[in-house]
Amino acid sequence: MNKAHSTLIKLTILCMVVGLAACSKGPNNAKPSRGSEKTGYKYNDKKNGGFSVAKAKEQKTGPGLVLIEGGTFVMGANEQGITYEHDNFPRRVTVSSFYMDETEVANVHWREYVYWLTLHYPENPEVSRKALPDTNVWRRELAFNEPYVQNYYRHPAYNYYPVVGVSWEQANEYCRWRTDRVNEEILAKSHFIERTPDATGQSSFSTDAYLNNKDATTMKRGLKDYSPNASGPRKVRFEDGIIQPEYRLPTEAEWEYAALSLVGNTKKENIGDKRIYPWNGHTMRYGQPTKHQGDMLANYKRGRGDLMGIAGNLNDKAAPTAPVVSYYPNDFGLFNMGGNVNEWVLDLYRPLSFTDVEDFNSFRGNTFTRLETNEDGSVADANEFGKIPRIADTTDRHMHYKSDVSDYLDTIELYDSSATLINNESRVYKGGGWRDMPYWLTPGSRRYLNQKDSRDDIGFRCAMIRVGSPAGKKSKTR
Repeated sequence: MNKAHSTLIKLTILCMVVGLAACSKGPNNAKPSRGSEKTGYKYNDKKNGGFSVAKAKEQKTGPGLVLIEGGTFVMGANEQGITYEHDNFPRRVTVSSFYMDETEVANVHWREYVYWLTLHYPENPEVSRKALPDTNVWRRELAFNEPYVQNYYRHPAYNYYPVVGVSWEQANEYCRWRTDRVNEEILAKSHFIERTPDATGQSSFSTDAYLNNKDATTMKRGLKDYSPNASGPRKVRFEDGIIQPEYRLPTEAEWEYAALSLVGNTKKENIGDKRIYPWNGHTMRYGQPTKHQGDMLANYKRGRGDLMGIAGNLNDKAAPTAPVVSYYPNDFGLFNMGGNVNEWVLDLYRPLSFTDVEDFNSFRGNTFTRLETNEDGSVADANEFGKIPRIADTTDRHMHYKSDVSDYLDTIELYDSSATLINNESRVYKGGGWRDMPYWLTPGSRRYLNQKDSRDDIGFRCAMIRVGSPAGKKSKTR
């Protein structure tokens, strides 16, 4: 290699390094202290008005959650070649990244919730009473299930078994409560607020109330306020990236995508094998040649009268439910996405949703609000935080996630509640349970139940939106 050639190589390498360094200084990596690339104003500076900008940071994974990296998949597919009802047909959709509970919500988690309500609403016992699961769901006309009525929810032997007898409405209230408790703990651990174990009623911590400056929480310490009129430290804002987004039920598309977990069969955007269930193969047993070969992969009903096998060799070792950490997790690390208990999802049920839902973050709710703006450009009828319109319906704390039934070509008239069970309170549940045959364990299958009703084979798990990069720390800014 001559000297000129060597020099050329060195110059090329130098240019590449300089180029990469220049790319790394793009807006996504800019430090707040450097200010705006558009106006030249410095951020976090009283001299320029004190506009506060937090340093970019990754969203932290909330308690109990697993990151589900989003992507495209065929929703509604059923590789068994059987269609129980013509209410779901394959269509390709994309789901953005989100978080989901590793396990179903267990009895001990629900008792924690009811205890908190009892402690913080001593003058209003109706609040905690309405949160109790319906243990009568275990009763059947010609079955002796009284031991489950009396023991399943309360006995410590069932602490980590999935809670059942919980309606869709109750599950949503739990999600709302969990959001507040998680954010309260985050702020208290970081010494931003005082813990209030004896707070009652409206004085208890609420994420919305805190962000809207309508709570009674005592501030222990705050963040620096760069406003020219600041009199001291300020409270944490959502823009600081400290407070978590809300817990909620997963949408049907999110749930199905997470259950299939095709990430385990994907290589460079090529899916090697499709799946019938949340695992590979066409059977309900573990197929790898190990000592666990032949073990059951889920808790389900093998046949009429056979729910757990023969004494001495119980096939799924569960009657009726199994602990929330049972069997093999799927490739996203989620347990019991097929079998054990069915799970509520956020969607309203319509047989033909597949014909008109969006192909990005598909979802069907029961209301849709078109935003109207005031003369000054602000959103009319919006709450203070985030300018999100709230719909006055006390039965649903998450109405701002809903989409419109009236857009559905007048189907609201076709599904008159006086003539059919399908109405604006019919909610989807998925996954199959301990009473179900294998067909219902396929992620593409779907059923519905009134949002006020509950059963002994329906539970739930929570989800949360992923903000920022879809792949988490694996994502790199070019």
